[in-house]
Amino acid sequence: MKTLFAASLLATAAAIAAPAAARQLTIDDVTTLSRVGAPTASADGKWLVWAQRETDLAANRGRYDLWRLDLTRKGAKPEPLVAEAEVNENAPPIVGSTVYFQSNKGGEDAIWAVPVTGGTPRKLTSFQGGFGGFKVAPTGDRILVWADRKPNAPSLAPAMVKKDPLAGEGRVYDKLFVRHWDTWADGTQSQLFVLPLTAAGAPGDGVAIEHGLDGDAPSRPFGGGEEVSWSADGKTVYFALRVAGTTEPLSTNLDIWSAPADGSAAPVNLTAANQATDNLPTVSPDGRSLAWFAMKRPGFEADRQVLMLRDLATGQVRSLTEGWDRSVGSIAWSPDSKRIYVTAQDTQENPLFSVDPLTGKVTRLTQAGHVSAVVPTPKGAVVAINSLTAPDDFYAVAATGKGKPARLTAVNATKLAGIDMPTVSRFSFTGANNDTVWGYAVKPYGSTGKVPVAFMVHGGPQGSSDNSWSYRWNPAVFAGAGYGLVAVDFHGSTGYGQAFTDSISNNWGGWPLDDLKAGLAAATTKFNWLDGDKACALGASYGGYMMNWIEGNWPDRFKCIVQHDGVFDARAMAYETDELWFDEWEHGGKTYFQDPAAFEKWNPVNYVAQWKTPQLVITGEKDFRIPYTQGLAAFTALQRRGIPSRLLVNPNENHWVLKPANSRQWYREVLGWMDRWTKDQR
Repeated sequence: MKTLFAASLLATAAAIAAPAAARQLTIDDVTTLSRVGAPTASADGKWLVWAQRETDLAANRGRYDLWRLDLTRKGAKPEPLVAEAEVNENAPPIVGSTVYFQSNKGGEDAIWAVPVTGGTPRKLTSFQGGFGGFKVAPTGDRILVWADRKPNAPSLAPAMVKKDPLAGEGRVYDKLFVRHWDTWADGTQSQLFVLPLTAAGAPGDGVAIEHGLDGDAPSRPFGGGEEVSWSADGKTVYFALRVAGTTEPLSTNLDIWSAPADGSAAPVNLTAANQATDNLPTVSPDGRSLAWFAMKRPGFEADRQVLMLRDLATGQVRSLTEGWDRSVGSIAWSPDSKRIYVTAQDTQENPLFSVDPLTGKVTRLTQAGHVSAVVPTPKGAVVAINSLTAPDDFYAVAATGKGKPARLTAVNATKLAGIDMPTVSRFSFTGANNDTVWGYAVKPYGSTGKVPVAFMVHGGPQGSSDNSWSYRWNPAVFAGAGYGLVAVDFHGSTGYGQAFTDSISNNWGGWPLDDLKAGLAAATTKFNWLDGDKACALGASYGGYMMNWIEGNWPDRFKCIVQHDGVFDARAMAYETDELWFDEWEHGGKTYFQDPAAFEKWNPVNYVAQWKTPQLVITGEKDFRIPYTQGLAAFTALQRRGIPSRLLVNPNENHWVLKPANSRQWYREVLGWMDRWTKDQR
């Protein structure tokens, strides 16, 4: 079966006003595109506001401005609301007729306000010490702020700590986490504080509302405003927090807590009975219900996320999507509290759905593309949608799902004018366990004859090579460089039901490799423009692990390999990684010293004697998920075996490559390596 993604609404989005004589997407293009952040909408549905990033190549970073769009005026164009304000990328809330945003203009992090109709921004806060984000109460009289402070901080005022200049520079620890994602533990926790908001601003240092809870709210390293929610009357704050104690690196037990906004009483754990993850607390606009998602299995971060509902008056809890074999990724209530909008991966797409809070009935509202942000409006929702061939733009979706999403913006129309995007074809085949497995092939625009293959393996491993835009590992850039890209959603991928996702645990080198072998064979048979004899394999994280596994277990298939942040030695990884719950779950739920055989079964280091394929190794010195020592060890093995190899080390990057200059270098090194081993044979 073959379906063209390119026939969808989004595939032609990037081609607006493109002239006949066109070119293909380049490294420079993808690293300088404008990027829209998550939007917010005014209660009356008139205004849409968002932070928009532009790349500052000279400063090697992104800069954000505030933009707005009049949703009531047909054909309205986006216009700057606050320019050159160094705004934060977080969604800027609108309460009443005021837009609130975070900015470090003048060198100090603060909360600012500006009329949604335009005007001069005014600074609201004066506390010191920086902060991570904020949410304004629906009543407009309080602001919730989260900030890193020493445990049990009474307010936002930074603790005064005198340092002995002769004490030494060494860090001392008595428990894990020692480091997390890309940061060494510094003794602080992300904590919640509430400030009063008046016409004069939000003065003072606020009041702590956690009463010494031991944990991070929002959670580190990625938690944000989606993990906190105000009650409709502005008197209560709901938030997700995992109690740290001595088991934090072993636990996925985030709970939903409620706390009075004035700090008058200790928080109450609303989900104490569930030892697995509870997250995304979201209060209905009418104040009657609290929605969130819950997992069932403690220690498993990729369990199915089921939409839950709590009656805030009675405390009664119901599961809304227990019978729906998909995992809820985001939650937003309609203004009338009659619908809950959720996103969920589904067979290489990430659509928008609505859930009836009374019956749990699920209705799909969008089809092709990846919905990356949702903001409800009186008429339905405005969503950000992207695809393999188009970056995010905003679309209006009817509450009933009738009709196609109506495009509202074309943010990159000028930058993408004259660029022809590749053609994306979807295919399926019979993989491991006799299951149907899906993949896609990306053909360079206008190519004739056969093209070499870039065989890309996604990370996670519980993730998906889906119909979405990426600034890292962008398939259109590989196609623009003359490669036919093939990607397969092997066993363990998401969007196909929980059993399919579960099948990779304790099976990393088994069924997934079977699927990859069958998928590449199916693609090169189905698409005669793919030159299967000139193929390079590439992947990051779990995909990087698979590159090392392929080196020893599929050693004669590829001309070259690109391995980014992949596991080389499962034994060392068990003692080096930060979030131990993940690594132990994936190897049967035990530690290495309890069950070494489970780790050694799929350990790439055991097959180094079979390695022979030229490999580019990439790693980041701030990667504490799969530490750079794993990449260094793989490169050492390649060098000692006399295999052509190259090592790219990013001293200031983590598990991802984020800085514009480093991203450009990454693409140049990867494509240059692939060209080296396929160019002479094209």
